[in-house]
Amino acid sequence: MGTVRATAAALTAVLAAGAASVAAGRLASDAALKAPPGRPLPTEPRLTVHGTAAGRITLTRDLASLRPGTYGLAGDGSHAVVGPVLATAGHTPDTVVRRLVRVTHGTLAPGDSVWLTPNVHVGNPDAALGLDHADIDVPGELGSLPAWFVPGYRDTWVIAVHGLGTTREHALNVMEFLHGRRLPVLALAYRGDLGAPRPPDGLNHLGESEWRDVDAAIRYAVRYGARRVILLGWSTGATMALRAAEHSVVRERIAGLVLDSPVLSWQATLRALAQARHTPEPLLPLAVRAAQGRAGLEADRAAESTDPELLDVPTLIIHGPDDTVAPWEYSRRLAARRPDRVALHTVPQAPHAAMWNADPPEYEERLRRFLTPLM
Repeated sequence: MGTVRATAAALTAVLAAGAASVAAGRLASDAALKAPPGRPLPTEPRLTVHGTAAGRITLTRDLASLRPGTYGLAGDGSHAVVGPVLATAGHTPDTVVRRLVRVTHGTLAPGDSVWLTPNVHVGNPDAALGLDHADIDVPGELGSLPAWFVPGYRDTWVIAVHGLGTTREHALNVMEFLHGRRLPVLALAYRGDLGAPRPPDGLNHLGESEWRDVDAAIRYAVRYGARRVILLGWSTGATMALRAAEHSVVRERIAGLVLDSPVLSWQATLRALAQARHTPEPLLPLAVRAAQGRAGLEADRAAESTDPELLDVPTLIIHGPDDTVAPWEYSRRLAARRPDRVALHTVPQAPHAAMWNADPPEYEERLRRFLTPLM
């Protein structure tokens, strides 16, 4: 009888441990499946403001605060824009001084917790850039999708799609450049965004279902005069662009793809986000399986994404090896598999979906070269 009781107790302990592990894996998968738009990803460190002066701000010394380029600096109730590190400023071993371009709203005081964001602008195209625009609703399969439309003279439209941790304000970074080329721009909010329909299960699907909202945007553009469209996507927005190019029934209207930091392996991205939440290594496979079961994700589609038969439009990938969310290696492989269709511009020292921020003039020059023959 004692042996039976001991065996039962051991089995109960094993089952309890298994249930706890499954629960932990499910919680870890939330890092990707419940990433709120406009909030920092767990890979983005919190920094502390140590002081501000005329045209400069002192931040905690970190690899993030040493990044080259121009970034938004967001806090709880504040937003600013910071430029490059000031080489001649009074740095200390624990701090970095960057150029403070402007404070968009709120205040920045010593002790404030902030983080760098790709979103340099806040508001709509008119408020942020002085560009006339229309607030429109794109009919989607789950309901109306809010979008900004900035008109242009050409009949080739750009449909801009943000990704993880950002909002459609991300598209404002390149809006002036695109408007200067007289390209109509449609910046889309998709399922799960503020003002857009909520997904039935309340989860992000890393582009695997959201691409249908991009398909709806293409149909809208064609209905209102677009002869062709160029899909410009960041992060999972780039994934949506790829899926639309593969599956949309109006994909013949797609003239080209611009993919910034594309998520080409949801498994690699989910593992990276779970690790950033300090998930123990043994639980990472459980996080992947939990995400696959909860969101109905297919097995890793990186191989399918690089199938030479699936990518049939000119494609520009802008990505870098310092992206800790979507591994650059997958972009490199895709470019190597389709050199006739894919150009890869590699950007060093840029975090996920912030390739423009690292060097805006170079980014826009690459865009200009790619877009000119497609316009």
